[in-house]
Amino acid sequence: MEARSAKAGDLTLAYYEQGEARPEVGAGLPLVLLHGGGPGASARSNFESAIPRFATSFRTIAVDMPGFGGSDKPPVVGNYFRFAADHIVRVLDELGIDRVHLLGNSLGGGTATRLTLQHPERVGRLVLMGPGGLSYNLFHADPTEGVRRLTEFNLEPSREALRAFISTMVVDQSLVTDELVELRYADATAPGAREAMISMGMSFFDPETAEDGMLWREAHRIKHHTLLTWGREDRVNPLDGALVALKSIKRARLHVFPNCGHWAQIEAAEEFAEVTTAFLAAHSEPSGGARS
Repeated sequence: MEARSAKAGDLTLAYYEQGEARPEVGAGLPLVLLHGGGPGASARSNFESAIPRFATSFRTIAVDMPGFGGSDKPPVVGNYFRFAADHIVRVLDELGIDRVHLLGNSLGGGTATRLTLQHPERVGRLVLMGPGGLSYNLFHADPTEGVRRLTEFNLEPSREALRAFISTMVVDQSLVTDELVELRYADATAPGAREAMISMGMSFFDPETAEDGMLWREAHRIKHHTLLTWGREDRVNPLDGALVALKSIKRARLHVFPNCGHWAQIEAAEEFAEVTTAFLAAHSEPSGGARS
């Protein structure tokens, strides 16, 4: 897995790449992975174990989104989903990639959804893992436990607050190791990281930009084959949040992982890779015909 960077308009975004395109799998389209938005999140922290699994079938590109990891950390202009999606498209342009499959977790799921809505011609198939913006909690209170823990960390950053946040991500608490806490704490308190996190969060509360993040209102416009994946015990974006998207997106299907929280790619790693790869591999783009 090689660390690289690319220009995205006025920003530089870091990314990791592994694997080569296989024309017989998913029409040979690359797979772009977009991570979630918690403290210390990055492409590597969210997808380090998943990237090698996908790289056996796809050219796999995992991007540190604006404000995270090794990418630039500017103030967010407008709603974060649109802001990030615009810069992901610019990275694809810089890399000479016209069309990709998209996989997004949480904040990355919202970004992948906005990119698909704005640039449908750039996307083959769409995989969303407990996506932000698209999920609409019908039975759970807002903010959810995970979002409350995230806010508490932003107000008073500490290792204890970060551990409490990470604990809401998974059912299996043995995954919440001291090493993971230290790794994410270092990234979450790096220069500019906290300011970028606050700027991102405010884009969902400012009345002038918040409505643009309510992607569930636009879900009916998505025509792509879409795989919604959810941990049954997700405490960030609970499972009932899938129902509006499942109803609205004509080609959507839902896969639920039992005994699993918000990090299906980690907590249900083998099953997640198997289900997702099979879904993406079924994509074809016949010449002169409709894409599948």
